[in-house]
This record gives sequence, C-alpha cells and structure tokens, in this order.
Amino acid sequence: VLKCRPPNNRDPLISEIEKCGPYLLKQISIIKPKIILALGKIAGNALINKNLPIKEMRNQTYDYYGTPLRVTYHPAGLLRNPNFKKPAWEDFKWIRDYLN
Repeated sequence: VLKCRPPNNRDPLISEIEKCGPYLLKQISIIKPKIILALGKIAGNALINKNLPIKEMRNQTYDYYGTPLRVTYHPAGLLRNPNFKKPAWEDFKWIRDYLN
C-alpha cells in the first residue's frame, strides 16, 4: 500500500497510506489485474478499509474498486510462524483455481 518502506521498518501511518492511495488506484486501472492478493494484515486492512485480524479477512473475496481482492499471510509471517504456511498454501490454491 506504500511505495517505500517507512523509517525503522515501522507500520505505515494512515496518512502515508492515504497519500499513496491515488497512485495505487492509477496503477491498478492501468494494469487491470484479474485479482489482487494483499499480503499481510497491514495491506489487507488498508485495502478493505477495516481493522480486522488476518484470520477474519482470509477466505473472503472483497471488491477493491471493481477488482476482486483476497488477503493472506505476509511472507515474513510465514517465516516467523510455520503454522501459517498451510493456510497460505490453501489461499494460493484458491487463487489458482479462481484464475483457471
């Protein structure tokens, strides 16, 4: 949701996300993806405009300005917690099936 990493690897501020939002929407309108996959809680919450745990965001398809959006675990989370790998794999298989 940002075009750069915040200082000291902190979570992005809402103001930073809002400033990058129009740029992201423009990119999406140019690329016209078939689906968007948000990786992690920060990206998921920013794109669906809610504050939910990742477990509640998963397994649902959201509409992001006309593009289907799904949320799964961030790769860093998968490295920290191997128990997330199986659900993330299920998410990616769902996307594969959706695109086919």
